[in-house]
Amino acid sequence: MSQVTRTNAERVLIVEDEETTRSGLAELVRSWGYAADEAGDGAEALERITEFRPTIIVSDLIMPRMNGLELLRAIREDMDNVKVILLTAQGTVDTAVEAVKAGAEDYLSKPVDPQRLRRLLDRLTELNAQKRENQALRRQLTDRGRFGRIIGHSPVMRAIYRVIEQAAPTPASILILGESGTGKELVAQTIHQLSPRADAPFVGLNCAAIPETLLESEIFGHEKGAFTGAMDRRAGCFELADRGTLFLDEIAEMAPGTQVKLLRVLQERRFRRLGGRVEQEVDVRVIAATNVKPEVALRDGRLREDLYYRLNVFSLELPPLRDRKQDLPLLIQAFIDEFNVRDRRTVHALTPEAMRMLTDYDWPGNVRELRNVIERATILARGDYIEAEHLPPLGTVRASAPAPTGITLVPGMTVDEAEQKLIVATLEAAGGNKTRAADMLGISLKTLHNKLNRMKGEGHVAQGG
Repeated sequence: MSQVTRTNAERVLIVEDEETTRSGLAELVRSWGYAADEAGDGAEALERITEFRPTIIVSDLIMPRMNGLELLRAIREDMDNVKVILLTAQGTVDTAVEAVKAGAEDYLSKPVDPQRLRRLLDRLTELNAQKRENQALRRQLTDRGRFGRIIGHSPVMRAIYRVIEQAAPTPASILILGESGTGKELVAQTIHQLSPRADAPFVGLNCAAIPETLLESEIFGHEKGAFTGAMDRRAGCFELADRGTLFLDEIAEMAPGTQVKLLRVLQERRFRRLGGRVEQEVDVRVIAATNVKPEVALRDGRLREDLYYRLNVFSLELPPLRDRKQDLPLLIQAFIDEFNVRDRRTVHALTPEAMRMLTDYDWPGNVRELRNVIERATILARGDYIEAEHLPPLGTVRASAPAPTGITLVPGMTVDEAEQKLIVATLEAAGGNKTRAADMLGISLKTLHNKLNRMKGEGHVAQGG
């Protein structure tokens, strides 16, 4: 059995009245990389706890002076964070079950199976690590308005943090909703970091950015010769994310046939590469995201109902930036700090006028757009402050703006012609920014690109910047 190297070793207290068994267990636990100490009964254990400060206690159930159940009750009164594993001899299993109901983590029959004990210790170590990480995040939120890489202390964001804390330790699939630029991938990464899979890969894939003909290969991989251009075997995202987390952004842009295959993998935990004959088992947690309202995607047939319910075990809807403007100062300062470090700048803050301009703006591109604006302003700032002149023109594109004016529709005009005029006018109003234009039109960026490519092929000039 290989020794585990632990930089912050969990401290395990072995409580057992039989000296040979006690010292043997302590030595075994140390060989796995844990710090270990010993006590001969429950009363001695309470004395050792003060000095040794264990995080896990492995205790025999039947001992003189103070038995394991009495020790458990004493610990639960003052040290609720200490995990307890009980050891039971023949005839005491029923008592051990009662002890588990009273707060013990688990019990093992004697003689102890080393493999079972190690699995239990490793599982409790993971739980303790997650608990410490959550406590650190809560302190971070109190001190700096951050939760992992997510920034914000508005009530709506705090509600999201609570759901993340509940969902992260579980293996359940999660569906993240929200407009483009609201930080869906950051949320997925935070969930991964707070889960038992944190040390395994996090693999992200934007379904809208991959041509439909290649998406299935990206997800499942392919064998050599599976299709024209498949010169070598290639691992897909499921293979790369094994034992970790797979984040599928813009899931509603996935072709229906690929959605069926994805659903099968979620149900059976098995997949086959394109052109492959052998099925592979996979252990992957899937987090999906979309900027399309689920009811719209289901109605339009862009998202299969069975896949939606499979993904939607937990649901998170991220608010647009315009609905949490009280988080603007925190976000702005975080971005200033980031670009100061990257570009070796010394910008301190915004002038009141510049802050007013950013506060008055509706941010159709959400946090992503804000980050780009602050990056540009930090580069242009000549002194300690970002001034209004360092900001790009704002206010011409507002999330609540009506449809662009200046579009002339005449009887007899086809629907395609009207749509082309609307797209051209919206692109002009968005300053050529396709992401903004897609948000204003209520379609995905991939759909906008497809329409623009079709228009270009028909001779219409509407590509924008």
